Amino acid sequence: MSVKNDRPQERTNRSEIAISKGWVQGVALVLIFGFFVMGVLAYRTYTHSMPLPQQVVSENGDVVYTEEEITRGQNVFLTRGIQQYGSIVGHGAYLGPDYTAEYLRLSSEHIRGQLEQQGVQEPAAATAEMQRTNRYDEESGVLVLTDEQISAFEELKRYYGDFFGDPTTVNGLIPSAITDPQDIHDLTAFYAWTAWASAAERPGLDYSYTNNWPAEPRVENHPTADILVWSAISLVALLAGLGILFAVYGRWSSHLGWKGNDASRLKFLQPGAVGITKAQRSTAWFFLVVALLFLIQSTVGASVEHYRVELQGFFGFDLAQIFPFNLARTWHVQLSLLWTAATFLAAAIFIAPIIAGREPRGQHLLSYGLLGALALVVVGMFGGTAISIYGPEWAEGSPFLSQQWEYLDLPRVFQALLVIGLFLWFLIIVRAIRSRLRTESKFNMPWLFVYAALAIPAFYAVGLLATNETHLTVAEFWRFWVVHLWVEDFLELFTTVMVAYLFVMLGVVRRKIAIQIILLDVILYSAGGVIGTMHHLYFSGTPVEHMALGAVFSALEVIPLTFLTVEAWTFLQLGARQESRSSAPFPHRWAVMFLVAVGFWNFLGAGVFGFLINLPVVSYYQIGTSLTANHAHGSMMGVYGMMAVGLALFALRYIIPPQKWPDRLAKLSFWSLNIGLAWMMFATLLPLGVLQLWASVNQGYFEARELGYVTQPGNVALEWMRMPGDVLFLVGGVLPFVYITWLGVRYGVRATVTRMEPETLFVEEHPEAREDRTGSPDTPVSASVTTPDTLPPSRYTSDRRRQDGEGTTS
Repeated sequence: MSVKNDRPQERTNRSEIAISKGWVQGVALVLIFGFFVMGVLAYRTYTHSMPLPQQVVSENGDVVYTEEEITRGQNVFLTRGIQQYGSIVGHGAYLGPDYTAEYLRLSSEHIRGQLEQQGVQEPAAATAEMQRTNRYDEESGVLVLTDEQISAFEELKRYYGDFFGDPTTVNGLIPSAITDPQDIHDLTAFYAWTAWASAAERPGLDYSYTNNWPAEPRVENHPTADILVWSAISLVALLAGLGILFAVYGRWSSHLGWKGNDASRLKFLQPGAVGITKAQRSTAWFFLVVALLFLIQSTVGASVEHYRVELQGFFGFDLAQIFPFNLARTWHVQLSLLWTAATFLAAAIFIAPIIAGREPRGQHLLSYGLLGALALVVVGMFGGTAISIYGPEWAEGSPFLSQQWEYLDLPRVFQALLVIGLFLWFLIIVRAIRSRLRTESKFNMPWLFVYAALAIPAFYAVGLLATNETHLTVAEFWRFWVVHLWVEDFLELFTTVMVAYLFVMLGVVRRKIAIQIILLDVILYSAGGVIGTMHHLYFSGTPVEHMALGAVFSALEVIPLTFLTVEAWTFLQLGARQESRSSAPFPHRWAVMFLVAVGFWNFLGAGVFGFLINLPVVSYYQIGTSLTANHAHGSMMGVYGMMAVGLALFALRYIIPPQKWPDRLAKLSFWSLNIGLAWMMFATLLPLGVLQLWASVNQGYFEARELGYVTQPGNVALEWMRMPGDVLFLVGGVLPFVYITWLGVRYGVRATVTRMEPETLFVEEHPEAREDRTGSPDTPVSASVTTPDTLPPSRYTSDRRRQDGEGTTS
């Protein structure tokens, strides 16, 4: 009977939503609209993408290759790490060629030679007509090739047999990388199928399945009317969106953005006067592990870069004999995702007890278990991808040892384990703060934190839909949910929630302002970011509406980044204004500086450089060039890397004793990481990308992506110019960060508390600020209190339950 009476009481004590319901309705409308459209586009992807023929036959009916052989060739392409060397339909690595463009060029030249030998008049026109004629029968699933096209296929089988069977490392691959004749046949069939789709016209239309990509005059592939028109429309949409943004901001600027809690007079409790929990103490190990992964990732990245200046030598050592380019790039890309995501997980574990005001028993054991699971995934990634690329027969087909699509390179078993680990992390977070969730409105800060946390495993799990046997276009659709939606939308949302929550806990902004910031972030990012995912699929064999919607909505993604830039100065001044009114210094200067850097790189790397390559007409010529790498470095390291380091420093500031805190090293790491990244981009990636774009427009896409173009002396000189930035980034930026995390493990303070004042992040506050945070003008307290007996009565029912045997010390 008493249980029945308690539950209504909890409902009565549940706090009200802190903002207008109009904000919630706006978020709901944007998300419902965005994912409804994505559902329609998913249906169209499955039903109207470039067809995969059941059989490819000669005009006499002889089978040349089959659907199974194309799919197996795709599997060879992925498991042997060829997508981390070159690309297919523009997506992949940037050292090797794009194999769609290469096959299309070489086969067209072979066909023309055959026609010239036959005495055909105007062989160039005849070649283009032959390649553009669509002989696929949808009802039977049979594609018919001419004798000349079959001859080209046989010639290119010999070409790829020689290329991948080369016993040297002249191409940056391991010696004799692929030698099995059946593997070469299937791999060539996969390339041939994508090249056919890039030239053969869609039924009833005058452009190919890939919207006439790649640019190839030999088959009359030129930008379509849709490419030009939707590029122009996306520019207009951006200008209109920016105009609306500034109009709204001008009208309601006093109600939007980062507005400080000017009424507060705070005393920031200094590190050393603050007690931490066991789970918070465990995050020091997380931060050390991710710092070491960051170091490995950066070092491997240096070797990836060096391949572009010395294919067969790493300062005199033939590195490709044991560590080929495609393996180095696989590790570099995967580690960039793993170390940043793991830092976000650790930061959430650190702040969860502060949200709840308590820590459940055994929470630190779950934290260490999660760290062990992360280590297992990392080891599986290292070993599985290496064995997959080397390709021993005993490993063929193993879900433990078969590499997958770029960005999802983890072997299948370890990808599934990572998904399970992320969901377990979510449950750990919910377990930590469930007492607060019972007392809060479903749209207040604790619940927003939970929603953002849930999105991380949920949207990464979508990548499981892209298997090595999935149709290429369908796989591209789902894997870019991870590359774009998971990384650029929902990790962005999670970082916004984390930053807003930290500033609320510090007393710098009020809860209402923080919630508005979060919901505004959801509206602005999701309005363009969800459907804008399709800008990755312009030329992947999807129907034209993917390009139309992707172009317009990806242009709108620049709008929230512009808003963040406008608000950057206000954000920068939040801590400074409070510090000027505090009798104690603000302890998080360098953590906040990293967050400021996030805003800078968000606008430049993700916004400016992202928009530069997202226009269909620009992407048509540049996809897979160094401009893509320029955007990737600016957005991934500039945004999520800097955010990860900032969150780590925030937590470590309380874990490391004050007398051991190396403020100068934090400063050195900040400037070295940012200057080093800028050096990489502006000294090498951006100018090289512009030159490569010019070559693509002026000479041809095939020429701009050739290995010979990348290794031209002028381009090699640009690559060497990057070295000072790389050295500064590694030595001045990464190594000091590793040392700081080591101090957290070596000298970390002892865990002494299990309870603390909820949502008060080690700040002494005056009654007005406390009333804003809790709704109660009780006597202010200090979060450094280390015994529950000194805490005032909490307004949270769950916090008033005294658990038997619950201690306050470790």
